Order: sequence, then structure tokens, then C-alpha cells
Amino acid sequence: MAHILIAEDEEGIARVIDRALRADGHRTTLVGDGLAALELATGGSVDLVVLDVGLPKMDGFTVLRMLRTMDEPVPVIMCTARDSVEDTVHGLESGAEDYLPKPFRVEELRARIRVRLRQHAEQQGNGARQDDVLEAAGVRLDIGARSASVDGRAVELSAREFSLARELMEHAGQVLSRDQLLDRVWGFEVTGTSNVVDVYIRYLRAKLGSERITTVRGVGYRFEH
Repeated sequence: MAHILIAEDEEGIARVIDRALRADGHRTTLVGDGLAALELATGGSVDLVVLDVGLPKMDGFTVLRMLRTMDEPVPVIMCTARDSVEDTVHGLESGAEDYLPKPFRVEELRARIRVRLRQHAEQQGNGARQDDVLEAAGVRLDIGARSASVDGRAVELSAREFSLARELMEHAGQVLSRDQLLDRVWGFEVTGTSNVVDVYIRYLRAKLGSERITTVRGVGYRFEH
């Protein structure tokens, strides 16, 4: 099973998570501050990090940013009492694979960990089609190079924006619901009150052109041919 780093300074929460993951057969390491989390998360010995935002010495957002700056590919699930949409978007935009607001059910965390470990294993095993190029309505996505262009002009997309654009373009002409996009791009279900998909659709429209992504009221979004 996986080696999971639990970076959480609340001992009670850390123990609950630790027991649940060990019951699933995982090997766990617990740390209570951001500096220790950063040190242990680098080097490839950890398969996934459960990362609290409010850590002493170095907060979780800084730990995550430094991991991604160092090109550490380890999946990160952020757990925090800061549950605003802005914080969620900030965490995902900074490179987190998932964002779970406290209080949460351990069963949900376990399910999200299973999803992220499976997706990471598929990526490491070249499960993604690295040579694909998607083209529609003047937009070109080079999957292998992780690059995008609009009418021949290079456009910078974040990792999450790229994944969302890819999902929409792979189903160009089809309407995808918010729930479908949450499941396929973020890998988890969020309550209907979440507007993270709408936020990222606005980001994409600003970069790719608003006319290329149509809102189908009450249903979802469609990338035009």
C-alpha cells in the first residue's frame, strides 16, 4: 500500500486520520509543522500528503507552493477549516489535487485518497495519452507538452485550467454538467452550493475567448466546435 504523510498539528485529528489510513493498510508518517512536512514530502519516499493549512513554522499553502516550485509531483490533499471558495480556489490553483474543508468525515477523506492514488499511479504509468493534440474552434492543446494556443498565439494555463479545457475539448459539442466536470477534473463530488467550476470557466473564457464556451442554463457547459 501507499506511504502517506499526515501534516496536521491538531493531535486528535491526526490520530483519527492515522488510525483510518493504517486500517486501510497504508503506512503513515505524522508531522506537526510545515517545515517537517516539506522536508519529508520531497525525495520521492511519500506517495501522498494530507496537508493542513494552519501549520506552525510554515503554513500549508507555502509548503504546497514550494513543493510545486521544486517540481515535486506528490499528490496533495489539503484539509483546513478555511472553507471559503477563495481559499478552495487558491489551494487548487497552487497545485493541490484536492481540498477538503473541516470538519470532514474520515470516510470521505479515505475515498479521496483512493482516487488520488489511483490517478497518480495511472499518470506515472503513462496512462495519459501523452502524444495527443486537441484542436477545436481555433484552440490547440498539446497534451504531452502541456501547452495551449489560441489562433496560433500561446496561452498560459494553470494545471487545473488545462485539465478543464482538455475535458471540455475532448467532448466538444457536448454539454457537460457541473457534477461531471467536478468528478472528472477535480476527482470528487462537491455540494451543489460550490461554484468552483463556474470560477474556472470564467478563467478559461478570459484566456480562450468567451464565445468558445457556452453556458447551457440549468445543465452545464459546452465547448463549441
